[in-house]
Amino acid sequence: MRHLETAVERWPIAGSFTISRGSRTEAVVVVATITDGGVSGAGECVPYARYGESIESVVAQIESVAPAIRIGASRVELLALLPPGAARNAVDCALWDLEAKKTGKSLAELAGMAQPKPMITAYTLSLGTPESMREAAEKAAHRPLLKVKLGGEGDPARIAAVRAGAPNSRIIVDANEGWRAETLAANLAACEAAGVELIEQPMPAGVDAALHGISTGIAICADESIHDAASLAHLPAWYTAVNIKLDKTGGLTDALALLAAARARGLKIMVGCMLGTSLAMTPAVLLAEGAEFVDLDGPLLLAKDREGGLTYDGSILHPPA
Repeated sequence: MRHLETAVERWPIAGSFTISRGSRTEAVVVVATITDGGVSGAGECVPYARYGESIESVVAQIESVAPAIRIGASRVELLALLPPGAARNAVDCALWDLEAKKTGKSLAELAGMAQPKPMITAYTLSLGTPESMREAAEKAAHRPLLKVKLGGEGDPARIAAVRAGAPNSRIIVDANEGWRAETLAANLAACEAAGVELIEQPMPAGVDAALHGISTGIAICADESIHDAASLAHLPAWYTAVNIKLDKTGGLTDALALLAAARARGLKIMVGCMLGTSLAMTPAVLLAEGAEFVDLDGPLLLAKDREGGLTYDGSILHPPA
């Protein structure tokens, strides 16, 4: 008989992490551990207030499925027991991890997919003044792919400052829903001038009709506008890429379905993450094989990572053994 446990952990961030919604100095994660016959599998999630989640609500959701997990609920059955989100992610990934350990097979083998190869991950620069962001860009200029957090007012200056600080790096930006119709043209022009390759969620989900009909070679990527595989059917046509995050899909099971459906629709794939440890990144690495944009730098932004975590050689992420 299986046993499910939860734990709340706090991981200090190296410095601070700032986006348009605020700043923080630690990553708070919830870990679900499922034990069966002396073998344990674990999954990590990050509750996100933007989606109405809190530490307390996520822990309660995880604990609510403990009886079903105890009597052998499967990953497919879990899809009906919990909605998409952080709680289901932790439990789903714990089930994948448990099966991998009990069978001695990798996640790739279990999913029938190719074993991931080393890949380049983006490295995130926090939102700040143009001067501070140029300084951060200069320090990270050796990294091949930078993800720049933007926030609305003053973004053209920030974009230009980052490009000046890192003239040879590829750049993608994340506005975190911070742009508005009246700033869209100027911000888009600044991104084009800086050679930006992707703009993540420029406008608020559901209030983004100004994106209709824009002409640009930059990929417009949905983040808050898409969560799980079911929501893809409602994604507006002006998005040409999707950011797949396990904490949104509610785990690897639904994320694999979203990946296949998005590819079938001809969308570019970005695999992203919340700010967590290698435990949260590891299942996402499976999705990232072949993705146009990989953003799994959570452990690089922490003061320390989980013991035995993923290996990063600069911005090259090496898949787990």
